[in-house]
Amino acid sequence: MNKLFAVGILLTIGIVLAVKAYAAGDATKGKASYAVCMACHGADGMGNKALNAPRIAGQESWYLERQLKNFKAGIRGADPKDKYGMQMRPMALTLANDQAVADIAAYVSSLPEQKPVAKTVKGDIAAGKTAYMICQACHGPTGGGNQALNSPRLTGQQDWYVVRQLKNFKAGTRGTKSGDIYGMQMRPMAMTLANDEAINNVAAFIATLK
Repeated sequence: MNKLFAVGILLTIGIVLAVKAYAAGDATKGKASYAVCMACHGADGMGNKALNAPRIAGQESWYLERQLKNFKAGIRGADPKDKYGMQMRPMALTLANDQAVADIAAYVSSLPEQKPVAKTVKGDIAAGKTAYMICQACHGPTGGGNQALNSPRLTGQQDWYVVRQLKNFKAGTRGTKSGDIYGMQMRPMAMTLANDEAINNVAAFIATLK
């Protein structure tokens, strides 16, 4: 019993330290580093479809940190089939270390949503709502995400980007690299969507979430 108690204490300390690590970013320093990002993602972080850059404003800092580190490590953006990820990876590599990653993540997370995201994907919203049932266990009924389950916020994300990432997961372009633990958890969920129509349906439904 004492050993179990000790293990529990250590796990609790580890979780607290992890949360503090994600909270350690300096948004002021991150703003300066964001200059290289705004060319594609915009000064407001709302993204640009023409440049294949998704909305990042308001996304949780812990998720932004993870993805930036994944790009740096080649877990994302190193597959030739992921041409847009390959465009992003050199940008992530401009961040010298984990502190720089934490700083820019803190700044991006602080950016408010400036305008509604345009809906571009046509799909059956009712069918998408049904398909989303398997998603909400992790991402939540309103798409707000859940850090405890390593699930990012989906609310407010562009529908075209949701479609692209679901297709990437299905194709193995994402979620198959060694080290991408959480991507590997996501891939089987994407594979429950039988075809492009099903992907469009769930993306169209996610676009309605607030």
